[in-house]
Amino acid sequence: MAAATEVIPQLSRWGVSADADLVYRALVMLGPRRELELGRELGLPGSRVTAALEELVELGGARPGAAGAGGGRVWCPAALAVLLARLRRPPSVLPDRERRWRHCHALDGLDLPTVDSGTVRHWPSRAVTRRRIAHLVAAEQHEHLTVNTEEVFSSESWAAALPLDRSLLDRGIRVRVLSRLPNDRDRGVPSAAASTEAEGRYRQLAELPVKLMIFDRRIALFAADPLNFDAGFVEVAHPPAVQALCGLFHRLWMRGRDPFRQGVRPINLTPREKSLVALLAAGHTDVTAADRLNLSVRTVAYTLRALMDRLGVENRFQLALLLGAAGAAPLPIDTAPPAEDDCRGEQ
Repeated sequence: MAAATEVIPQLSRWGVSADADLVYRALVMLGPRRELELGRELGLPGSRVTAALEELVELGGARPGAAGAGGGRVWCPAALAVLLARLRRPPSVLPDRERRWRHCHALDGLDLPTVDSGTVRHWPSRAVTRRRIAHLVAAEQHEHLTVNTEEVFSSESWAAALPLDRSLLDRGIRVRVLSRLPNDRDRGVPSAAASTEAEGRYRQLAELPVKLMIFDRRIALFAADPLNFDAGFVEVAHPPAVQALCGLFHRLWMRGRDPFRQGVRPINLTPREKSLVALLAAGHTDVTAADRLNLSVRTVAYTLRALMDRLGVENRFQLALLLGAAGAAPLPIDTAPPAEDDCRGEQ
């Protein structure tokens, strides 16, 4: 553990996320802590603490200790000198034969150790690589990490990828996907790559270095040439190299943005809800809307209450704003924005 007088530099200089930096400092200054204690003391949600600890483990900055007296694992920090040495370590020099398989210049600065020749394979074409991916996906049991660098997916790519995505989701495999921002740079709109992803499992980043897939943190697959996928893919099963690629993924992940949280998720309404919302937005009352839809007034009230509960809003005004923002309904007449004078506030 770092001495009390030892200065911890800003770890983000080496690509460490702000959350991981904060959690590491807390572990150094406060001593070993459980996840719940860290969240409470730092004011961070549990999911962010967990992600920060995962990142620190990949970087060698934290390790799980024995279970605490109150239950749950206790997390311990690595010595500051050890962590800084790892962050500052220059890239390894790879043998020429392996370097030919690593044309991906974006990975040259990554801390990939020299790997055993028996743990590296070159799949020379897209077709062969797709068959290998299908085999690896079928064997996955825990987690699938993907970095997509494509701006546009071909119909052939979609046809190959969608059945595999469904297989992962159906089996309950934890999936995380990083993709480039849409061509229009709209950070609030998920790209087509998110069509099968659950909220919290998909993020976007403006620049991504390489197309990458990691299977159960055991095997990594990345493009041999980032500008030409027809050159095939490199498969690595060497544990330290896979760990380094996992660290790269998590650093990119922490810099990415979740468009489902940054923007407004699409809202799917039932036919009855669509008809009811359209009538109310046009100025109908519950009574006249019920008459037009051949429903009872009580059914109208129940339908609206169920919709508000499903979307997590407390009243019809909030419901109207949310539906309008999501493009699911126009803004009702009685929820128009206040006049400009009412928005100025005290100067």
